Amino acid sequence: MELTVTRVTPKAASNTEKPENGIKGLKHWRHDLVAGMIVSLVSVPLSLGIAIASGAPPICGLISAIIAGLVFPLLGGAYCTISGPAAGLAPAIMACIMVLGKGNMEQGYTLVLGVITMAGCLQLLLSHLKAARFSAMFPVIAVEAMLASIGLMIIAKQIPALVGHKGHEHEFFGLMAEAPSNLMQSNATVLFIGVVCLLILFTFPKLLAKTKLRMIPPQLIAVTVGAVLGQVMNIDPKFLINIPADPLKHGIVMPNFVGLFSDPSMWWTIAGCVLTLTLIDGFESLATIMAVDRIDPFHRKSNPDRTLFAMGMSNICSSLAGGLTIIPGGIKSTTNILSGGKTLWANFYNAAFLICYLLIAREYINMIPLAALAAVLIHIGYKLCEPKKWFYAASVGKEQLFLFASTIAVTLYTDLLWGLIYGMAAKLILAWVYSLSSTLERHHGHSPVTARTLWVEFVKLFRNPVAMHDTQDGEHKIRFNGPVVCFNALHVQKELDKIPAGCRKVTLIFAPSVGLVDHTSASNILAFQAECHRLGKLEVEISGLELLRMHSKDASCMRHAHCNGWQHRRHA
Repeated sequence: MELTVTRVTPKAASNTEKPENGIKGLKHWRHDLVAGMIVSLVSVPLSLGIAIASGAPPICGLISAIIAGLVFPLLGGAYCTISGPAAGLAPAIMACIMVLGKGNMEQGYTLVLGVITMAGCLQLLLSHLKAARFSAMFPVIAVEAMLASIGLMIIAKQIPALVGHKGHEHEFFGLMAEAPSNLMQSNATVLFIGVVCLLILFTFPKLLAKTKLRMIPPQLIAVTVGAVLGQVMNIDPKFLINIPADPLKHGIVMPNFVGLFSDPSMWWTIAGCVLTLTLIDGFESLATIMAVDRIDPFHRKSNPDRTLFAMGMSNICSSLAGGLTIIPGGIKSTTNILSGGKTLWANFYNAAFLICYLLIAREYINMIPLAALAAVLIHIGYKLCEPKKWFYAASVGKEQLFLFASTIAVTLYTDLLWGLIYGMAAKLILAWVYSLSSTLERHHGHSPVTARTLWVEFVKLFRNPVAMHDTQDGEHKIRFNGPVVCFNALHVQKELDKIPAGCRKVTLIFAPSVGLVDHTSASNILAFQAECHRLGKLEVEISGLELLRMHSKDASCMRHAHCNGWQHRRHA
């Protein structure tokens, strides 16, 4: 998930100790308490909207946010991320409810709670196996395409709520085809409130950027204005949030494990749902903590495997209490940092405030129009798939735009799991073709293409591309002699981790036999160089990369061997 926020550095942050989690973090309670209160004001509309978008009762979203705030701070893994239900998982959960409940949403939700429990258990296993590191093997552009697909799904699914007319379709293309009809039959009051909320969400961040009001979350402004308009315009109660006076009157909704396993013909479907939720939850969690780390004013680094463990435990606890899946949230985490939050205790205070709202402010929450929540979710969806994502993919290279667009198309036609599988497979084939063509070019096309040649080039994509690493006089040299792609990123990371502590300089040498450096690896290498430069402790020099043929003017684009360039270098 992308966070479009400028780094906020507190005064003398570099000269002060870095805030820690746990008992030591309680000394920052004043900062975290204020941040937790502000975050809770954002959590209310987001949690309610995400629950509705997931096909669950609104109260389930708040339960998830409360459970996350109570569990996540005790387990650690990150420093200033705020966890809770995520919009990115809403389409997947809705799809799982539909398929498992066979059209019965209430029955499907109890079954999905069991799926979430199993996904949480799988996350615990993956964290024990240190599996978070394998996320480096997934192509950046495929993950971005998955997030863009989620954004498009969110927008399509919220159009009926925005216009006040519910259609009959549930799939993306059906919803888009039905949109004009829904618009023609829209409720004027609901549509007006939805449009006003959208205008607030898209314009207020820029209008208030240089004023003291910039600290007020636009989501809070939107739902507040929406609630006021709803009361003034006497909106029909069926278009409002409905949290019962005693939400736990009939007890907590528990996972239906008996129903989940009673039909053997559904076991493969259940396995697919578990895998889908686990992968999306894991990817979005890791992507979010990495993005939040980049804007953390104290430059702390999250522990991916510990975060995966915390998410697994949070998901188990949430599902057993009738809540949704839990992941770190980009919007809430950004709000936390901008509000001065320093540790995970801000997450705890966020949960405490949410409990208070449920106890004393239920009537005010029930004044929020569904159209206002739909506007909040549409704004989130737009941020995931906005035009600049497409322009960036095109600027990195035509092949990246093809991967991006085709992965989105496959995802929308099938589902998120198949879309991710396609993105991985397409990237693998693309890397294989370019690696093979680079090898043939180095041999001037004299080397015949045999089955063995194809197999050798395929295997090279997964092997360690580092041929040599040596340290002399404070300089550490790493020489690459094979393709440097996302599929062997773990090997590259291990080599970088071996750099001795006392080194002053690192030289990365790309030999003629490298053949290919893909977009993901180029991005990682340039990010490593930039991070070392920021810390000021290590100089990183890159040699040979400039002689690879660039696919665009972007520094992180894919590059493959250009025979003439290497010959020129040898003759020089």
